Amino acid sequence: MIKSQLVARLCQRYPHLYHRDVERIVSTVLDEISKALAKGCRVELRGFGAFSVKSRPSRQGRNPRTGEAVIVQEKRATFFRTGKELRERLNVGPASPPPASSPRETADSHAGH
Repeated sequence: MIKSQLVARLCQRYPHLYHRDVERIVSTVLDEISKALAKGCRVELRGFGAFSVKSRPSRQGRNPRTGEAVIVQEKRATFFRTGKELRERLNVGPASPPPASSPRETADSHAGH
C-alpha cells in the first residue's frame, strides 16, 4: 500500500473527514516519525511495531565489476520490529495465497495453447 492508497482508504472509512485533512494527518504522522528517527529516537506504535535507527560501521567492500577494494562509509539504517499484535494477526489468519507466477512462467505455460 502506498501513501495515496492509505489516504483513500481512510477517506472511505471516515467520510465525514475532508480528503485534504486526511492527507494532512497522514503526512504529519509520517513526517513526525521521520523527524524522530533522524534525531536517533525510537518510535513505537503499540500493537504495530517499533522503528529504530541502527548504525552500520564503515567497512571494506569490493567493486563487483573489477574486484577492487573500496571503503564503504559508515551509515545509519532504519530498522523495524513488528509488535506482538501484528505478528499474531499475520500468523493466525487463513493460509496465504501461493506466490504469483512470474510473467515469463505465465507466457511459457500458455505458449503451447
